[in-house]
Amino acid sequence: MHGIHHLDLVVSDLERSLRFYRELLGPLGYTREGGIQGERGERVVYLGHVVEHTAIGMRERRSDAHAVPYDRYAVGVHHIAFGATDRGMVDERAAWLRQNGATIESEPAEYDYIAGYYAVFFYDPDGIKLEIVHVPEDPRLAAEVRRLAERVDQLLERG
Repeated sequence: MHGIHHLDLVVSDLERSLRFYRELLGPLGYTREGGIQGERGERVVYLGHVVEHTAIGMRERRSDAHAVPYDRYAVGVHHIAFGATDRGMVDERAAWLRQNGATIESEPAEYDYIAGYYAVFFYDPDGIKLEIVHVPEDPRLAAEVRRLAERVDQLLERG
């Protein structure tokens, strides 16, 4: 096993967040669900990926120490990125976000972080920044394809 096994979020309204995350992440493979009792007696619900050994957990806040909406520039999480199988899934989830009134920070686009990096950035009901991203299996090949496409465009412009 490698990577992050699970990540727990504290949310202002557990049922509202569960509805949002179930619908958002279900098509990405987060379909296993289970719960535990937290260390303070709170209900904790995990949405686990059907293939990968990773999950996201949610529990309702028990403190008003931090403001809502969440400030990603305070100490804590800046954003969480979930992987998509392809660009079409990124676009489909962005359409779902729009249909459900979610705030999208940046529409689906290719970003220069890694060749072929394609993502949408948005916020959950508490203002936590999220991302759905697709990265090609071979970023070097994606970079070469982009370079060749740019070269073809240059040649066509010279006509």
